[in-house]
Amino acid sequence: MSYKLNFVRSIVRNNQQRQQALNMIRRNYAPSPIPQKPTVPYPVDTTVGPMLRYQKSLPKLPVPQLSETLEKYLKSVRAITNDDEYTKTRAIVAEFQKPGGVGEELHKRLLEKANNPNVINWLEDWWNEAAYFGYRDPVVVYVSYFYAYKDDKLRRHPTARAAAIVTAALEFRRLIVEQQLEPEYAKNLPLCMDSYKWMFNACRYPKKPSDFELTFDPATNNHMTVIRKNKVFIVDLVKDGIQLSTAEIESQLRKIHELAGNTKDPAIGALTTENRDNWADYRELLLAAGSNEQLLKKIESSVFALCLDDTSPVTRDEISHACWVGDGRNRYFDKSLQFIVFENGKAGFCGEHSSMDGTPTCRLNDFVCDVIAKNKINHGSTNVRSNLPEPEQLHFTLNNDIFDAIAKAESNFDSLVSKHDLRVLAYQGYGKNGIKKLGFSPDAYVQMIIQLAYYKMHGVCRSTYESAQTRKFAHGRTEVCRTTSVDSVNWVKAMEDPKIPLEVKADLGRKAVQSHVKYMSEAVEGRGCDRHLFGLRMSLRPGEEKPAMFTDPTYTKSTHWSLSTSQLSSGYFDGYGWGEVVPDGYGIAYQVNPNVLSFNVVSMHLNNQQMCHYLREAADEMKEVFEHAQAKEGRVSAKL
Repeated sequence: MSYKLNFVRSIVRNNQQRQQALNMIRRNYAPSPIPQKPTVPYPVDTTVGPMLRYQKSLPKLPVPQLSETLEKYLKSVRAITNDDEYTKTRAIVAEFQKPGGVGEELHKRLLEKANNPNVINWLEDWWNEAAYFGYRDPVVVYVSYFYAYKDDKLRRHPTARAAAIVTAALEFRRLIVEQQLEPEYAKNLPLCMDSYKWMFNACRYPKKPSDFELTFDPATNNHMTVIRKNKVFIVDLVKDGIQLSTAEIESQLRKIHELAGNTKDPAIGALTTENRDNWADYRELLLAAGSNEQLLKKIESSVFALCLDDTSPVTRDEISHACWVGDGRNRYFDKSLQFIVFENGKAGFCGEHSSMDGTPTCRLNDFVCDVIAKNKINHGSTNVRSNLPEPEQLHFTLNNDIFDAIAKAESNFDSLVSKHDLRVLAYQGYGKNGIKKLGFSPDAYVQMIIQLAYYKMHGVCRSTYESAQTRKFAHGRTEVCRTTSVDSVNWVKAMEDPKIPLEVKADLGRKAVQSHVKYMSEAVEGRGCDRHLFGLRMSLRPGEEKPAMFTDPTYTKSTHWSLSTSQLSSGYFDGYGWGEVVPDGYGIAYQVNPNVLSFNVVSMHLNNQQMCHYLREAADEMKEVFEHAQAKEGRVSAKL
């Protein structure tokens, strides 16, 4: 408790706020599930809370050897090039790599940045700018991602479910604010926890030529944004120094249902769905009209947004689509966290991606669902205090220019979303347990399901991106694992050739999986090729000619991600996904749970239903091939 009190004193500026924060800490919370603590070979920093105790000891993101990266690059592009293309690319790479050449110079510059003691992570500022803040297309569809929750059978009413979600999320926030959240680990090494600072009380801001993000003091900002019928409300989550109980939160949400009525207001939130330059202009219109700046700040500084939708999605496709984009009105997409609860009690989450990747928010949402399902959260008294202030509705000053901006934003959103299709496949044939019985890494195996399905459908193999987390390094985010390999191409072709024996198909399949596992293991160590090549490009100085290495059609082809894929898994999610990254490609998010494989397929109407069919067919056929091989080798005696 002594550490907690010291931390609170450091952030609270007056006696009233100090007492409020202390009361929040002293609430009788149930113990929270935390990752198992391994033996960590790093010194412990005792000046901070447990969450950040290894932060100063995390190694820097490495810069691979130039020769290693170029060799890996050539090996990866061989899978997607013909002989003539590959010969030309090898010559270009050789020229780039020659002693005293441009490659060595760019590599030298990159090393100088990486070795600068004032630079925590050489990639961080470049990547955040190029991939997120400088990116001008709408965050909805192209950047935001979602989780769709399974049903809570004890809380069918939307306000009851929403209130429980809020209480659970506030407990997770408490652990972060107090720095009591246990770090995540990978192979007994702690992962960087820096990005958690962008989780609560955070918001992205539109600005030309590049956006930015701000966080707000959690000691003085204990309110949430609630959106219902496009109307925006502010609910204080602390009264007289005591956090609202779940019953009190539900009471406030019921009042919002009453206050919102049956009519909809002009959708301020729709402006956040726009192209970022357009949204920057529209925000200036809002700021110039009345006292809107203070109202916007209440949203921006809030703990998170809670969206109470008036729709009732039923199927997995419907709930996933609703969590991903909704109607584009009853949202504020610049908030880091948006919890969404529907009229029929279904629920989910939408995340803003610029400063946080999926692993922290997956942990948050899994925690929220877990403590509710297992009744591990203290919901407080069932009595509702009579002196709770009524939720505050934000009344924006709007003029014709703003009305026009909202109309344009809604029209652009509707047009963009109509060009996309989302389908969910919940494959029940087997899951992680069955894959392990076959002797494979579950993630690599599922990647091969996707490779085979794509080949079945399109008759060709193309560049595939799988996200590999590099959070074992300070301020690490992701690297690319290039799934498509010579081995995977050989295997999918063999799988589609009826003349090739099952044993040969199995052997080629093992080689394909092993290639993927090897690439992934190197990528998580910061030794993929894509981020290094990106760093070399960014090391060019203004006015310098771009080397042929980066104008080569093969380089463009190899970074045109026809398949953008990633895995995050939770037993509490019925869906998880995002949009495609190229117009002629797919975004395929997947979960690998014990007995189920879930795929979320998004594209610009590229026959997603057929892709789901081929994913199912690929999973069935792979099981048949590998079971046959195991049975023949005498390694198993029973079916999955």
